[in-house]
Amino acid sequence: MATFKQLGVSEHFIQALTELNIIKPSEIQEKAIPYLLKNQNDFIGQAQTGTGKTAAFGLPLLMKVNPKSKEVQALILAPTRELCQQIAKHLFKLTKYAPEKIFVEAVYGGEKIDIQLRALSKPTQIIVATPGRLIDLLARKAVDLGAVKTLILDEADEMLSMGFKDELDNILRQTPHDASKWLFSATLPSALQKLVDTYMAKNTHTVQVSKSEVVNNLIEHQFFVCEEKEKFDFVMQFLKTMGASTGIIFCRTKAAVQLLTKQLVSKNIAVDAIHGDLQQSERDKVMRAFKNHKLKILVATDISARGIDVDDLAYVIHYQLPDQPEYYTHRSGRTARAGKRGISICFVSQNEVKRISEFSKLLNISFRKL
Repeated sequence: MATFKQLGVSEHFIQALTELNIIKPSEIQEKAIPYLLKNQNDFIGQAQTGTGKTAAFGLPLLMKVNPKSKEVQALILAPTRELCQQIAKHLFKLTKYAPEKIFVEAVYGGEKIDIQLRALSKPTQIIVATPGRLIDLLARKAVDLGAVKTLILDEADEMLSMGFKDELDNILRQTPHDASKWLFSATLPSALQKLVDTYMAKNTHTVQVSKSEVVNNLIEHQFFVCEEKEKFDFVMQFLKTMGASTGIIFCRTKAAVQLLTKQLVSKNIAVDAIHGDLQQSERDKVMRAFKNHKLKILVATDISARGIDVDDLAYVIHYQLPDQPEYYTHRSGRTARAGKRGISICFVSQNEVKRISEFSKLLNISFRKL
């Protein structure tokens, strides 16, 4: 396995990585960093959440940015506020020992736009943004993309599944034609392939993390067959076996999330819900409580859980199976982060067992029946 030095990473970044306890490059970092450092071309990296994607694109990007230029040189698009904040924070930590300061600004919906307008009036070399908020800022002429040399789409499949296609088209059209486009995604569904065909170079260099890392092999995938009316009781039994560990329970709909949360509260479990109808301030409050371990369980819909990154999640429960197989990958990828083990368990009725077989084939996962 190569070291970061062998990949071409500068010494001051290696010092920051060491402090963050990132010593060995992950597979996506090993495949992406040398290519991105040497080339100005478009690039596709297929890798799951939690495989070290941010450093895979962040290190080459930071090494390409000119700190002396006050213009916006790079744009990173991500599906959620949480992921934008996480990326900006990680880039900031990586620049701790850099000889010259590189200014990164995160902009997203749910925060007063005036605060972000003030922040962007200062020199900013890298913008991390959600597509919707960036469109607002472009409309107000608060951001100039004219000098952008690199555009990065992180969790691109999630951005499309959240309905950002028009915004992405709009942003890609306003980005300089000769800017390098780097796309990172867990999956490449047909809608995303269309975007690639339209805006990226033909024969774009693509790297794919081996299946064992795309679907984290530290996750134990299980399923349990029961009648719908028995499901809640069996989930309660599972939660008892998990003791004080924290986890996320996924439902398909907001109504199911609210009902299940009420049922769990009635059993005196420290639980709260996140779904699409929450105000950003309410969502932030729930996430703070969860990260500070005041809550044991979060009940969530697929869309509302985008970009959640919480350490030490012991399990993910699929109370209702997701609509699409790639959602299963995103859900289960919330557990078993940073080398820890985790459980992803589906509670299914007899007629849903065939969907478990489909997930198994499509995602190259072996499920254990309990």
